[in-house]
Amino acid sequence: PHGIQVERDKLNKYGRPLLGCTIKPKLGLSAKNYGRAVYECLRGGLDFTKDDENVNSQPFMRWRDRFLFVLEALNKSVAETGEVKGHYLNATAGTCEEMMKRAVFARELGAPIVMHDYLTGGFTANTSLAHYCRDNGLLLHIHRAMHAVIDRQRNHGMHFRVLAKGLRMSGGDHIHAGTVVGKLEGEREVTLGFVDLLRDDSIAKDRKRGIYFSQEWVSMGGVIPVASGGIHVWHMPALTEIFGDDSVLQFGGGTLG
Repeated sequence: PHGIQVERDKLNKYGRPLLGCTIKPKLGLSAKNYGRAVYECLRGGLDFTKDDENVNSQPFMRWRDRFLFVLEALNKSVAETGEVKGHYLNATAGTCEEMMKRAVFARELGAPIVMHDYLTGGFTANTSLAHYCRDNGLLLHIHRAMHAVIDRQRNHGMHFRVLAKGLRMSGGDHIHAGTVVGKLEGEREVTLGFVDLLRDDSIAKDRKRGIYFSQEWVSMGGVIPVASGGIHVWHMPALTEIFGDDSVLQFGGGTLG
């Protein structure tokens, strides 16, 4: 909901893609050990770490414990490096009220960014959270869990380009957009088509990218595309060439594997 330039100003990071890491293993760490992994990644030089979409509030790690240990790790790494850093705290929950409770708690702890699974949570919940984040200076990272159920069904599915446009209207600062390389790869031209739709103010017709007519976003803030899934350091040259500077490159297994 803030736009790309505002996010860069908040983070004080310019002229390069942002670097992230999804904490692995996905499930099973205690909150304390999870916080330790977050600290090591951020202290090592990454800008962001991320809750996996499956990490929510399980018996081995309840959400409140995770938030507390993660913020301790975050604050320690920020103090030691002098940089602005963040961890995407997953606020996705079974009800809208519970989701907002988690987002409010994250803000009270001083977290700069929260995360939402916008397709599993739904567009209404996402828009509610986006408005809250906009009003309270939080960044909002959007994960697209469940998208493949919708966009890989050729007969009666919906292309991710449409889901991405819906997200930009609903509100979010980052969204996962495939990688072109790695394990969640997509066709290059098609991926670049919806990357343009996410970032640019006006998009010219380009049939081979799947954009069949020129489209204007007027003054609606752009969303930073996130390349995540099976990528590692050897993919960096290709990723920077494909996605450019305004992107987030996330190496989960590539960092902790």
